[in-house]
Amino acid sequence: MNAIALFRFNRAELIFSIKCFVAAMLAMFVASRMGQPRPFWALMTTYVVANPLAGAVRSKALFRLLGTLLGSAAALLLVPALSNTPELLTLALALWLGVCLYFSLQDRTPWSYVFMLAGYTAALIGFPAVDAPQTMFDTAIARVEEIGLGILAATVVHSIVLPTGLGSTVLGLLDRSLRDARQWLLDLMQPPLREAKSGALAADRGRVAADITQLRLLSTHIPFDTTHLRWTAGAVRAVQDRVASLTPALSAVEDRLQALRQAEGSLAPDVTAVMAKVAQWLQALDRDGDNDASTLRQAIRDFGEATDAQQRSSWSRALRLSLAERLDELVDGWCACVALRREVDDGLRGVAPPSRRLRTVGDGALHRDVGMALLSSLAAVVAICICAAFWILTGWPSGSAAVMMAAVFCSFFATMDDPVPAIHGFLKYTLWSVPLSAIYVLLLLPAVHDFGMLVVVCAPVFVLLGCFVARPTTMMAAMPILFGVASALALHDTANADLVSFTNSMIAQVVGILVAGRTTRLIRSVGVDWSARRIQRATWRELADMAAAPRRQVKADAYAVRMLDRISLLAPRVAAAGGTVDGVSADALRDLRLGSDVVAMQRVRAHLPLHLGHGLMRDLERLFRERMVSHVVANPSSLQKRIDDALQAALGAEGHASPEGRSAISALVGLRRNLYPDAPPVRPAVAVPEGGAP
Repeated sequence: MNAIALFRFNRAELIFSIKCFVAAMLAMFVASRMGQPRPFWALMTTYVVANPLAGAVRSKALFRLLGTLLGSAAALLLVPALSNTPELLTLALALWLGVCLYFSLQDRTPWSYVFMLAGYTAALIGFPAVDAPQTMFDTAIARVEEIGLGILAATVVHSIVLPTGLGSTVLGLLDRSLRDARQWLLDLMQPPLREAKSGALAADRGRVAADITQLRLLSTHIPFDTTHLRWTAGAVRAVQDRVASLTPALSAVEDRLQALRQAEGSLAPDVTAVMAKVAQWLQALDRDGDNDASTLRQAIRDFGEATDAQQRSSWSRALRLSLAERLDELVDGWCACVALRREVDDGLRGVAPPSRRLRTVGDGALHRDVGMALLSSLAAVVAICICAAFWILTGWPSGSAAVMMAAVFCSFFATMDDPVPAIHGFLKYTLWSVPLSAIYVLLLLPAVHDFGMLVVVCAPVFVLLGCFVARPTTMMAAMPILFGVASALALHDTANADLVSFTNSMIAQVVGILVAGRTTRLIRSVGVDWSARRIQRATWRELADMAAAPRRQVKADAYAVRMLDRISLLAPRVAAAGGTVDGVSADALRDLRLGSDVVAMQRVRAHLPLHLGHGLMRDLERLFRERMVSHVVANPSSLQKRIDDALQAALGAEGHASPEGRSAISALVGLRRNLYPDAPPVRPAVAVPEGGAP
């Protein structure tokens, strides 16, 4: 990007920057008139909560206020009680931040900001007040008031002045997810398109996983939006869950078609006929909007229970029954998606949502990594203790600033596999802010005598940096420069705007950031391949737990959401590692299908002979436990025999025509295809002794 293009801002970037500056000056003015001791804290807060989307500003404002209140309360409890023992106070504040950071990393939604802020707010308030604990209450109250003013100013300006709603972003992601899922479904139903678009289909699968996870995180802000979109939060989340539950069925249909082609040489006329009917129904639904699928469901049921089924091999019969089950799931799921999407449109027009309560999986279904959260918390605690020890031993007047910087930077980048490059990048641009900060602190601000002059002096730099903050490609460079200047201006709040104080403050910031980076590098920085294997191990652990839980209610939708989240987490890591990672499945959708089949087996295992069902689930649990330890484990032939025996028993039972019997056959076919995709067709049926050993 050349210099001219770099400074060519579009209308949205200019409007966002001007709104940020207006909110900052409004907060600064009100805080000064109220006699607040640190009005520049209010100014900085407006930029911290700023976002191009008004709903995100309002939600982040609420999260920041709650986090500030919680952190201030912790500081009020800890500092007066432990001020006479600096070592214990340091340890208590460090442990508080570590605990808050742990809970923040366990919640992968914007609500995590509450816990993260509660952790380092206690450090920001507590450490500077160590020398004067009697002023702790006044400091905490002033801190809450100043941040509250900044939050209020930012919320008012971004909500009233040309607000940008979440609608276009959320609905764009929602429609793209539905469009990708529909394209996947339509191409599966039309064999020529499926063969011609194999590469595009693979891209669609990856986009569905990434879009659903991104939409789930973004939808947290919907209740705070300024438009009618806020009334559709339940329907949007329900659509997310429905699309997530469609994914294993879509992948299973693709796999069954491939298996039928391998077993019979090509797709038989009855298979192509039922697929064509599904495609016709889907096109008619798009054209006419009529989602009556009763005729199609009957055609799918007739296909699975064809009168000539006895003339086929048991494997072909099982594949057709499994395909019919998955097609029926797809039709039901797609009808629900279309109905819920219309409900979202009705809500946008101001129509009251239905009184029924939509059941959604919730954000708790997202992948969590307890081990990495503990390591991140440990790194933060150690970094704070190192900086505090140096501060206590040397008696450095600005040592508290180093401790605060270590707390902030260990928290900000804790979600990354290796936060060190980001921390060093932030440090680099913070150093770039030093000359600019020196000009303001030592030359310009001493000449300012009223608020109007302050606005004129600050406008050029803050408006320019605000435009770069609005641009994703330059945000991570502009933010540290902006915060570096703003934190230097805050020296005027304490009448320390002199060369010595400025130099000490800058050195303390650099020391704190360096300690945060070095400590993080030693304790919790990991490679993308290590992180990918850890995510894969979490999948195998969950599959083993599901196979071992016959009486526990396992929710297939929650597993689908979690697996799609893991797929979206794995994709960039595997790509960064060169396309493959040892110990990580090359086909993550296979693990997704396995989970769906294991859940189905737990639900219908009573329809199999006791020794077959129990032995099968026990062998599956053992297999997944072994994979957790050694990563690559060959699937034992005994497990394949167990699946084949169970499948023959299900096919030979009179109850295979019942819904539960068909579900058992479909799940067993899925297990065989996912674990033994290259195995020959199931052998002819043999007698299975009722009392056989498992």
